[in-house]
Amino acid sequence: MHPSAEAVERFYQVQRRFYTGEDVAQELRRLLTDDVVWHVPGRSSIAGEYRGTDEVLAYFAERRDIATSSFHLTPRGMLADDERVIHFADGDAMIDGRRRYWRTVGIFHLRGGRIAECWLLPFDQYEFDEIWSYPPPSASRPT
Repeated sequence: MHPSAEAVERFYQVQRRFYTGEDVAQELRRLLTDDVVWHVPGRSSIAGEYRGTDEVLAYFAERRDIATSSFHLTPRGMLADDERVIHFADGDAMIDGRRRYWRTVGIFHLRGGRIAECWLLPFDQYEFDEIWSYPPPSASRPT
């Protein structure tokens, strides 16, 4: 396996543990550059650009909390060179009482063997936005 792919695989191994509720935030932090940037497209409650390890880890924690620690990622393949990794993954989680499924591509830029930037690209942006909108669109919102 290419060293860049190994770095992203290590990241996903730790992130999977984080998403199930294990206290591995410091381990995740060591896999990211201090100036990491995470791009999440769309209009859901998790969409945005997260800068720095604190913001990126808070984004991961928000996803974990929305999914009540039921978040699971299944790797589907990777392409790698010395600076970039394209990672295909399927996700599922129990959100708002329903088991939800989605597919994504993560495009990673690595620097010094650590993740410096990620662009998350859902296969179906509309479905991804619906899944990750919290509270769900059907929930009544206080005014």
